Amino acid sequence: MCGIFGVVAPVGRAPSIDDITARRLRDLLAHRGPDGAGLWRRDNALLAHRRLAVLDRTDAGAQPMISDDGMTALVYNGEVYNHADLRAAIRRIDPRPFRSTCDTETVLRAIETWGVDALTRLRGMFALAWWDARRKALTLARDPLGIKPIYHASVAGEVIFASEPAPILRHPAVRSAPNLAMISAYLTTIRTTLGADTLFDGVHAVEPGTAVRFDMKRNGRPTIEQYYKPTVTDEIEEGAGERVRDAVTQSVRAHLLSDAPVCALLSGGLDSTITATLAHERIAGLRTYVAGAESGADDDDLAVSGRVAAELGTQHGRVVVTRAMFRERWPEMVRAMGTPLSTPNEVAINAVATGLRADGCVVTISGEGADEFFAGYEAPMLAAWRFSRMDPAGVAGGRFALDANAWTPLNAKRAILRPDIAAAVGDDLPLAEAFDEWFAECAREAGPFADPVEAHLRMMQRINLTGLLQRLDTATMLAGVEGRTPLADVRVAEVARALPITAKFDPGECDDPGDGGVAVRAAVRSKIALRAAFRGRVCAEALDRKKASFPLPFEGWLEDQSSSLRSSRFARAVFTDEAVETIAADPATHWRFAWPMMNVALWGDLWWG
Repeated sequence: MCGIFGVVAPVGRAPSIDDITARRLRDLLAHRGPDGAGLWRRDNALLAHRRLAVLDRTDAGAQPMISDDGMTALVYNGEVYNHADLRAAIRRIDPRPFRSTCDTETVLRAIETWGVDALTRLRGMFALAWWDARRKALTLARDPLGIKPIYHASVAGEVIFASEPAPILRHPAVRSAPNLAMISAYLTTIRTTLGADTLFDGVHAVEPGTAVRFDMKRNGRPTIEQYYKPTVTDEIEEGAGERVRDAVTQSVRAHLLSDAPVCALLSGGLDSTITATLAHERIAGLRTYVAGAESGADDDDLAVSGRVAAELGTQHGRVVVTRAMFRERWPEMVRAMGTPLSTPNEVAINAVATGLRADGCVVTISGEGADEFFAGYEAPMLAAWRFSRMDPAGVAGGRFALDANAWTPLNAKRAILRPDIAAAVGDDLPLAEAFDEWFAECAREAGPFADPVEAHLRMMQRINLTGLLQRLDTATMLAGVEGRTPLADVRVAEVARALPITAKFDPGECDDPGDGGVAVRAAVRSKIALRAAFRGRVCAEALDRKKASFPLPFEGWLEDQSSSLRSSRFARAVFTDEAVETIAADPATHWRFAWPMMNVALWGDLWWG
């Protein structure tokens, strides 16, 4: 796990920054890589790296890593869990010995062996850049689920890329400007990226499962290839629980690969309890951690996770998030990352990551992914199920997904945004069109014979899961911790996507039978196959517990940022004065507006205030 940065110029030109500047920009990512730093320059390419040493913690795993013939250079952020199998396959083609036990070298050799096709063979999380000196081409790529981020911008023929936007924006040639359409989209979705768009004009995200190739012989003209697409599969009718159990068990074991200390996040819910239980079977003395606000309730995360940990027998750590901590850490995180926060509990994730890192842990596993793949969000799934019965063809599915999950509804934007801003963003028509396009893709992926609600679940995977994975990455890496997601794994996803919706979600409703009959109503059931797969193996209290995920009573804490909203020059340039004053006066009541607006204010003043 690391931070990567680089600049590649057109053929015949050297990168426009010197080594001193390159190191300064690289070191803006020092929190991602506190264990080492590297810089490599050749002709028109400059690659830089900050290292968090997890596999082969010796200098043999240092980056940038260069091939034996000097023709391929790699900077890489992530972990590939099947790298031992890849090494065996590579040796059958190329008998040269490996110089390290680091997965970075495995990825480098895989690229030498198979080129871009190597990406389809990598199981794990990664964002990487490789320079092909023969073809004078730069390739940026991201893992299929989008666990690891990578951004890029092109200025005067140069391509600049990094793990976070800040090093790109601090490049001397870059003139940053806000992406007004994405600001409006963020108010509604609380996503700092959507597709390839970011909050910064001209800065783009590499999308999940995508490789972007820049031909520097042609002034860096990009070619985008989606190397990974979810396939339409036949539904599993028999042995669903066993297949789920096997896939999840194997994934957790694979995700424990590390030469650094590993721990687990444990909220006391189903997902984190499954991953912690399976990890505890493999790691003696496993440490588990929870973060949350003290409520005194017997069923909050702090209380339940303590009981689950006691039953498991793990060493359990608690990080209590107070109002004062939230008030201080929220703007600190915005300043450190250069972007707004997504969800409020990002503060709690960062707090627990800071705590476990202080205890010497470097890697932690988490439960992200189960809700999106196994239909864990009961209220949103029930709403989607009902809507899909009214719109089985999915004609309005994109707009439903946008409206049903909106923080700031689209029809409220005219009251929130200044008239010139509202006009500039086209009243969010591009956002609505993007959601329509994405939903149509999700429906195609679900297949023509799937229940209509499956497309809605795929949409949650595309929008919600990508945002949650980005949240985990930013919050943990800010503390120098590698967050891993064994339930957000390609092979687990393939099994989950092959399940019929009835194995994942039961709305507890039936259509009105008519003829005077009485419709049957029962309890909503979620994550059916996942619960069945681990019933009797994980503690009963966690097995049927409702979704929580490190919640915070943030609504009552928002007023601590009211003065920042009122005094923000950027907020006054984007939002109407009436909206600023109304929200600042009573943010607890208007919390769905207050959270994104306050984040925009903190972020905008950082760059343009």
